[in-house]
Amino acid sequence: MIRGNNITDFDDDFDSGSNSNNTHLFTESSGHKLKWDQASFNLNRQGKAFVLITIIGVSGSTPRDSGTKMVVSQNQSFDTIGGGHLEYKAIKKAQQLLQQNKDCQLIEHFQLGSQLGQCCGGNASLLFECFAASKIHIAVFGAGHVAQALIPMLAGLPCHITWVDNRESQFPVNCEQYANVTKLLSDDPASEVASMPSNTLNVVMTHNHQLDFEISLAILKREDFHYLGLIASDTKWRRFQQRYKHRDVKQSLVERMNCPIGLEQVVGKMPMEVAISVAGEIIESYQSLLSVSDNKTNKKSKGVAWQEIKQLLSMQDATGEQQSVVENTQSKELENGDVK
Repeated sequence: MIRGNNITDFDDDFDSGSNSNNTHLFTESSGHKLKWDQASFNLNRQGKAFVLITIIGVSGSTPRDSGTKMVVSQNQSFDTIGGGHLEYKAIKKAQQLLQQNKDCQLIEHFQLGSQLGQCCGGNASLLFECFAASKIHIAVFGAGHVAQALIPMLAGLPCHITWVDNRESQFPVNCEQYANVTKLLSDDPASEVASMPSNTLNVVMTHNHQLDFEISLAILKREDFHYLGLIASDTKWRRFQQRYKHRDVKQSLVERMNCPIGLEQVVGKMPMEVAISVAGEIIESYQSLLSVSDNKTNKKSKGVAWQEIKQLLSMQDATGEQQSVVENTQSKELENGDVK
């Protein structure tokens, strides 16, 4: 079996090497290859989690000014907020947030001299904005004409895509441009179903009816799919339903399948027409998955009012020196929602 690889290898782009204990995050050579805006753009396109760190307030002597930003991903850092112990502590905090894999915001205040032992001795307030990894995974089985028209549309969505086929020649030569697509060349595509995450959106459109059946059967037997679309004629679909029945597949699972695949309102048989119809149905399906996730959050949370943020950042004492409202870097977490 030939295992696939990322069409665009994000790690190679940044040339950071690998280190199992992540200590390379804090070295001069690893983290500053790309600017924070380039890194956040690429990570977002790939659906990977990252934390954007911004200096939002300073007083006294500090290595960088207010507004300076850096990005931290699971195993890399990009750009810099000045290095030293402050950056080390900021990266460690970002790593803790990434382990939670949820969207959140956090403000922390650091005293560079007394707390971190930096000679500049000023104060800095940092905003941590954590962007969770995409929860949407799409598996496309088959790399024929319809799939080649479909992939560019899906690649523009906030998701990760695994594109599976057993024919290397079917993958287009320019597919490396899609940062969130993983090409998987396999001599047994049906066996790849086992490696897909739960709630995957599956699109089955290979060049072979028997292969379509084996892949769809493997997905049905897992029972944890969110979407299963099969490209088929009415005759093919009737035959497949009989074959599922002979394999003791639950009828309730078969009824969850989308076959014929695509939105009824979008008609046409050209590859692009079929691809648009399928893309619309997939978007409709993954939006329902996102709404389920959103309903689990507290809709009543309103975030922190700007007056509270202002007070959190700094207060002026009698001598005019900045004091932290949060002692010993205790954090004030900003809940998701609109800031008043």
